[in-house]
Amino acid sequence: MTFEDDRETAVAPGASGVMAAMSGGVDSSVCALLLQEAGYAVRGATMVLRDDQESTCGSSRDVEDARAVCQRLGIPHDAFDLRDRFDAAVVRPFCDAYLEGRTPNPCIACNRFLKFESLQQRRRELGFDYVATGHYARRRWDAATGRWQLLRACDPAKDQSYVLYHLTQDTLAHMLFPLGELTKGEVRELARARGFVTAAKPESQDICFVPDGDYARFIEGRCGADTAFNPGEIVDREGRVLGGHAGLIRYTIGQRKGLGIAAREPLYVLAKDTAANRLIVGFKDELLSVGVVASDMNFISGDVWQGPREVLVKTHYRQHPVPAVAEQTGVDELTVAFDEPQRAAAPGQAAVLYEGDIVLGGGTIARAL
Repeated sequence: MTFEDDRETAVAPGASGVMAAMSGGVDSSVCALLLQEAGYAVRGATMVLRDDQESTCGSSRDVEDARAVCQRLGIPHDAFDLRDRFDAAVVRPFCDAYLEGRTPNPCIACNRFLKFESLQQRRRELGFDYVATGHYARRRWDAATGRWQLLRACDPAKDQSYVLYHLTQDTLAHMLFPLGELTKGEVRELARARGFVTAAKPESQDICFVPDGDYARFIEGRCGADTAFNPGEIVDREGRVLGGHAGLIRYTIGQRKGLGIAAREPLYVLAKDTAANRLIVGFKDELLSVGVVASDMNFISGDVWQGPREVLVKTHYRQHPVPAVAEQTGVDELTVAFDEPQRAAAPGQAAVLYEGDIVLGGGTIARAL
């Protein structure tokens, strides 16, 4: 098993050294197992991201679980202290984005700056050939273009390619995704068969550093008083005052519950006016947008796009890809026009472009159209 789709260009394992990113969960445990069975020289690597003992990504409990799996496999294990990097690249930007009225995706930042950038740096320093992760995604060499491609996983229910749109040709050349052709059930069965302590371990939280889900309280405890916590007016698109809000930070685009306003039909959060400290609400059909403008773009091929291109796009993780036309409209700007209006495209989330199963790239949503 070589973990590439194109068997003719697959790298023969042999003496190839692989740093297996091990989060302490079942996916990364089986990732290391499959690498070992394929004949790679494997070394486990766990990022220490947090100080607590909670069973969340990057905790000391996770380090212990990853080490136990490595001991069972008979492979060495390293724990890298990346707490400062995690705070600077993930936690602080997460807080800043919410305070500025955006809805960030910290998992994308963690993948980009920790699981890939930092671990690839360690890989180079230690002389390994690859970093491997337990992501449900695939890579493939395209002989026609001489480029690496990132593809969606075979199991659409577990596909994680959305959070990997930032990958580059250099990174993909030194990546392996052993789980890309497996289902979650198959992964757990492999872990159970090997007696891994992680076999029945539950999925990690969406926001690992806010395990109780109360991100507003977390940000308030970390950052203190801010205008984002100040009460203000709830208004409709015409500016008519409908009620009051408890601080813009406590609301997300598309939210329906908790507004406390009686209306002929349910109201939803449409936008946040941070300058006026106003929460803008409206009915369900007002949530629709005809497109988005994104910045901080990355095209996996490395090419600059010439003219508009028909694509599939996702503007949030759980969304099914929808048809659209995308065009590079600035040095670092991408404009995406949906074929049909879509719901709740929130600034701060990612717009990720696909062509079939191939991930073309994407960027961070700056505004909805």
